[in-house]
Amino acid sequence: NVKLEKDGKSKCPIGNIHILKSHGQSALDSELVDGFALNCSRASPAMPTSLTGGVKVALLDFNLQKHKMQMGVQVVLTDTKQVEEIRQREMDITKEKIAKILESGAKVILTTKGIDDLCLKYFVEAGAMAVRRVKKEDIRRIAKATGGTVVVTMADLEGNEVFDEANLGTCQTVCEERVGDGELLYFRECSNGKACTVVLRGANEFMLDEMDRALHDSLCVIKRMIESNSLVAGGGAVEVALSIYLESLATSMSSREALAVAQFAEALLVIPRVLTINAAHDATELLASMKAHHHTSQVVAGKEALKYTGLDLSVGGVKDNLNAGVVEPAISKIKSLRFATEAAVSILRIDDMIKLNPAREQQQQ
Repeated sequence: NVKLEKDGKSKCPIGNIHILKSHGQSALDSELVDGFALNCSRASPAMPTSLTGGVKVALLDFNLQKHKMQMGVQVVLTDTKQVEEIRQREMDITKEKIAKILESGAKVILTTKGIDDLCLKYFVEAGAMAVRRVKKEDIRRIAKATGGTVVVTMADLEGNEVFDEANLGTCQTVCEERVGDGELLYFRECSNGKACTVVLRGANEFMLDEMDRALHDSLCVIKRMIESNSLVAGGGAVEVALSIYLESLATSMSSREALAVAQFAEALLVIPRVLTINAAHDATELLASMKAHHHTSQVVAGKEALKYTGLDLSVGGVKDNLNAGVVEPAISKIKSLRFATEAAVSILRIDDMIKLNPAREQQQQ
């Protein structure tokens, strides 16, 4: 559930819905994950594949590699044994940094940068799960879902290195599962619970891309529907009902404005007519049937339910689209009519048009 309530209004950020594409199996094998699925795997096969029970997640945006002195630093030594001491100290600095992360209670460590073999050794010994090269976009989403904070540096105001436990995220289960040709890392039952993942399955990349576009369009429609909290019957019901109303309004007007209103009413019928033609049905017959139903709903008392009549292109007839579940967001329909009207008005305001003749190419003599 990604629905948010703010100031009495509902918001549905579809960015909280992560969509992953994986080759193999059929589209019917796509699944909805209650949590977050990450298209990454463990940095080492010696790490555990599953962790359960209040798992703490550390989200890092820096390298976990052996500490090296900065460029330009010169160290003058008088004894060759000090070289080994410097190397040992570099290893100890890295070990202390990782120890502070593990002492905070982190069992899963995600970083956008790299993790070298020295650091992996300490994570494996602690029984933790480390993942490297995570996309910044994904790590931000995980932070939002688990309630954690992305840590850019461990340095505090006094120059010391500390890792605050408050930066850790929490989820109940973290496990790695094989999906298709690779592995996915699942974060289930996150503390915030405002994120979910859809894993799409398909035969090839083209099919997965098309499914991704179709799913995004569907999510946008649902988002509009929930946020506006209003819907209308689909299948051309709104256009035909509005056309019938404007036709009767035009007949009651005694000025030339009646012509504009009548033409506006006629233009509204283009949408149901195109829908019918695309479905290879008789547009004249179906439009006449719809107009009769909507005229009856507006004139005859007790027949108001006929205003939900729309096209049923699967059988080539008309039906009550509201009961059939064929609906559209009201805000999308209002905006479409408003923008189309503004575009028509802008074109009609053009008084004169200057047309330039194409320049004649000079004939080569």
